[in-house]
Amino acid sequence: MALKNADVVIAGGGVIGSAIAYFLALNGVEVVLLEKEGIGSGSSGACDGAVLMQSKKPGIHLKMAMESHKLLEELQDQLPVPFELEKNGGLIVIETEDERKLMEQHVKTQREAGLDVELIDGQQLRTLSPHLSPHLLGGTYLSSESKINPMSLTLGFIRGAMQLGADIITGTRVLDIKTNGDQIVSVQTDNGEIETHTLVNAAGANAPGIGHMLNIDIPIRPKRGQLLVTEARPGLLKPCLLTASYIAAKHNSPSKNKNSGGLSIDQTHNGNLLLGSTRELVGYDKRNTADGLKQIASRAVRILPGLKEMMLIRAFAGLRPYTPDGLPILGKVEKMKGFIMAAGHEGDGIALSAITGKLISELIINGEPTVSLENFNLNRFSTDLI
Repeated sequence: MALKNADVVIAGGGVIGSAIAYFLALNGVEVVLLEKEGIGSGSSGACDGAVLMQSKKPGIHLKMAMESHKLLEELQDQLPVPFELEKNGGLIVIETEDERKLMEQHVKTQREAGLDVELIDGQQLRTLSPHLSPHLLGGTYLSSESKINPMSLTLGFIRGAMQLGADIITGTRVLDIKTNGDQIVSVQTDNGEIETHTLVNAAGANAPGIGHMLNIDIPIRPKRGQLLVTEARPGLLKPCLLTASYIAAKHNSPSKNKNSGGLSIDQTHNGNLLLGSTRELVGYDKRNTADGLKQIASRAVRILPGLKEMMLIRAFAGLRPYTPDGLPILGKVEKMKGFIMAAGHEGDGIALSAITGKLISELIINGEPTVSLENFNLNRFSTDLI
């Protein structure tokens, strides 16, 4: 690759980097996106497609998710790849009285935040989803929850960006970042150098490595999530489903116990069921484990007994970019002009992709986004130089 110039270079070709590339290109910005492997080869290609509001913390996190959901609905008619958005509702199922108390409070805070979620009893639960286990006490339900095809969404952003003039370069690693004082001036890759004054770090679980090139500590850790895929059985479960224990695991500190994490079940457009997922702090190890898959299968059969008669066709795992407070890191980094963070979404990357792309593009183009990113700034953590 000969010496190139770009207004903005994006490191990372997952759904977040792809969304940012699309919104920047939509506004006439010259963009180069670099991906060390293939598009969607990280977390975006190793997740389910649930776009759920109920799993978000009330406050700015939930507000961002709600705005992102609206954008995704609009993008159905704008992106060149259909991403199979289906508004089939979302359930969080309750197994114990303690979980009921937890979810009663969860519903209260989410309704106060403007989410029209309702608490339902066991009979109402099985009216919505007759195949669920009779031991379930009830759940929470939101009819406006959606599901999508995450790879199709990512490819939609990428192809849309390309049609608008963005340069997408795969199989290319960022090796170094050159600076002049505290200003980025170029990005060195294993395929040549790109002159730019703006670099967006959208590298997901690999974002700390990009920060290290600038001697900036980025507190993102990879959290492994293992998933199982069943044969297709259309109509078995219409809403996306989480367990209340999943919500508890998501909003509390991660466990070193590989069996923790609750359960999620998502039936795809084609009828396959995605069963997940573990939440494991095991470094960059993406291997499946017999223990992890056994635990997922055991939990899933307890919630949806009909799974006992279905075939499992494959298993896979991905690394979610985890931050200490469960929120992504977004916005300018004060220690280095032109360095912008857009990583750390953990399991919310698909749901927050559209709003992240829009706000980061506004930040770059206008200097300020329409929604403040103050609560997501890297400065909320200790950001001493390495």
